[in-house]
Amino acid sequence: MEAHYHDPTDRKYAANLRRGAGAEFAAFREFNAAVGRETGAVPRKYRELMSVAVALTTQCVYCIETHVDAAREAGATADELAETVFVTAAMRAGGAVAHGRMAMKLFERGGGDTAADTTKADLTTTTPG
Repeated sequence: MEAHYHDPTDRKYAANLRRGAGAEFAAFREFNAAVGRETGAVPRKYRELMSVAVALTTQCVYCIETHVDAAREAGATADELAETVFVTAAMRAGGAVAHGRMAMKLFERGGGDTAADTTKADLTTTTPG
């Protein structure tokens, strides 16, 4: 077994995907090119920072590498990247809190006692997302 799963040389396996699903591969590349274009209402730098945020959330190491490099090339600064990291972290955490509310509702619906007084535990104004 290899020492790790992610390796920069894994990109060569795109050829296998292209051979096995040519139409889908071509459509994906076309779509990817469209959203990565230079023109549009959202400047490329911000498109790349958004892509970094999504890559951090999906935890795709190849996407992180690709879009960090592209963001730098588009003029993003280290400070912008750092803020992007923490905006992403807050949004991800906010999703957990939002789903936590649902978990509490489902627990209560199933007949469980609620631990908190819902009139005092309103996080709607403090939770990102």
